[in-house]
Amino acid sequence: MSVRNLDLLHPRDQIIMIINRIYKKGLTTTSGGNISIMDESGDMWVTPSGVDKGSLKPRDIMCVKADGTIEGPHKPSMEYPFHKAIYAERPDLKSVVHAHPPALVAFSIVRQVPNTNVIPQVKSVCGPIGYAKYHIPGSNELGDSISEQFKKGFDSVIMENHGAVVGGKNVIKAYERFETLEFACRTLINSKIIGEPKFLTEEQLSSFNNQVPADYPKMSDVVYTSDEKGIRHKIKDMMHRACDQGLMMSAYGTISVRWKGNDFLITPTDATRWDMQESDIVQIKDGKCEADKVPSRSTWLHQKIYETHPEINAIILTQPEYLMAYGVTHKKLDVRTIPESWIFLQDMANVPFGSHFANNNSLPQLLSKDNPGVIIENDSVLMTGNSLLQAFDRLEVAEFSAKSLVMGTSLGDFAPMNDGEIEDLRNAFF
Repeated sequence: MSVRNLDLLHPRDQIIMIINRIYKKGLTTTSGGNISIMDESGDMWVTPSGVDKGSLKPRDIMCVKADGTIEGPHKPSMEYPFHKAIYAERPDLKSVVHAHPPALVAFSIVRQVPNTNVIPQVKSVCGPIGYAKYHIPGSNELGDSISEQFKKGFDSVIMENHGAVVGGKNVIKAYERFETLEFACRTLINSKIIGEPKFLTEEQLSSFNNQVPADYPKMSDVVYTSDEKGIRHKIKDMMHRACDQGLMMSAYGTISVRWKGNDFLITPTDATRWDMQESDIVQIKDGKCEADKVPSRSTWLHQKIYETHPEINAIILTQPEYLMAYGVTHKKLDVRTIPESWIFLQDMANVPFGSHFANNNSLPQLLSKDNPGVIIENDSVLMTGNSLLQAFDRLEVAEFSAKSLVMGTSLGDFAPMNDGEIEDLRNAFF
């Protein structure tokens, strides 16, 4: 099943596709969480109560008809009343996702609302966050509490001592919002271990949105050669791998690979990353892109890096949660943790928010053999390599290093390799 054919998928199949992803990514438990879809006839399709979320089949999905009758082999989720209440207040929403992922639950039990001004993409995907007071699961009171928040215009709501619920114009958009909100909460929690998160002002958020190119020059003719098709396949596979590894989210992440000269292929904007296909990828040739496609908003940056660095053949721009803890605290990531980390990365510079904006050449100039990647504060991580595999390997090593440092900080003082040990590595490997 593919999200590209979402309109042709039965609501049962849509729900199974997303509940499988939620469960496999550890965002819900065997018995927890529920998903619903409101179809064009006013019937609500919803996950069942008391059925293993890890083994659900389309036939298990229940239908609550517009007239209130229930069809299917099980009981509908005990919490379907609050789904119904949300749809009544917000007919623009066609899917609701609720579950109990750890970071969102953490915010719900300390009764805090995450600040989505931490990263621009979080703010744009999730928007402001509502807060619903606690009531017994499945009760009408809980439904009233939650639907009141959606009535106010919130699309994402923290449920006090319970978890979170989000809505979307379809199940993919609802899932993207849910996944992004959990990512934001994890990033904020990890950042509190190593320091204090810094938040973006409304002016900074506006400057980010205003600088993104509205359009990219289009080609009149496109040629797809065998080597170009091979690059598309590699990008697609690596994009899926990054999503499976937790290095990329549904709504954000860019990969590009040099094709020939300064021409390259790059992933599109506004596409579901874990469902990316070869045909979605955009060719950039002579500064122009394929017609009828919208390349990544960072295409200009990739173009500048390839023009500046002939040794760089692949670029990944993404938001791994532990690296982003350093990105939002503006703390320096010291990669002198284990020999492999330093050998692969040598340095991971922090650059200020805005360094990646269009026509700012500071970031491309900063990259070098000794500095293959940077952390863009409050935005993302950019990693380069002489091949896509090398760039991905470096990204993995950087994220593993960041995770070790976050964990190590909670244990005691960090003891990096000393200057003499670093010099021994330099002499042995460079």
